[in-house]
Amino acid sequence: MVRDLLQDAEVRMVGAVHALQADMATYRTGRASPGLLDRVTVEAYGSEVNLKQVALISVPEPQQLAIRPYDTNILSQIEKAIMKSDIGITPNNDGKIIRLTMPRLTEERRRDLTRQVGRRIEEAKVSVRNIRRDTLNDLREFEKEKMIAEDEFYEGQDDLQKLTDKYIAELDELGRQKEAEIMEV
Repeated sequence: MVRDLLQDAEVRMVGAVHALQADMATYRTGRASPGLLDRVTVEAYGSEVNLKQVALISVPEPQQLAIRPYDTNILSQIEKAIMKSDIGITPNNDGKIIRLTMPRLTEERRRDLTRQVGRRIEEAKVSVRNIRRDTLNDLREFEKEKMIAEDEFYEGQDDLQKLTDKYIAELDELGRQKEAEIMEV
């Protein structure tokens, strides 16, 4: 019973780490990354669709993304969607391909991105701590209802803290890596 609770908590903590990794991929670091366009949606065929569903995104150069639509008729909609998004890059359209050239980040913008990453890391840590709190409450409830012994409760509590420490350390490492990537000139 305790093992099931801990496994569930670990699955949820892994989910928090994966959510953070996906979010970190969308931060612009001066290098071209297709993950930068993950949140861009395009008005195409009468509905909003993800850009990756209507175009092939490639990285021909370290500082450039190339977007080749499967249907060239929606080239202008893709261009509008990129302009409307918050990535802050002006697209260059040659009639067949849209190119996004990553400008160098200013020192001020790097610091701002680092602060955003720090806030996002802290939110992920709060999420992991909330999972710990919920699981600990479940353990207390099990002990109170005599479903587990007091020894099992304390052993489960220690294992839960070890899990929490492991995933908090993983989140810190992700944050350090992303901050180093952002500050790299």
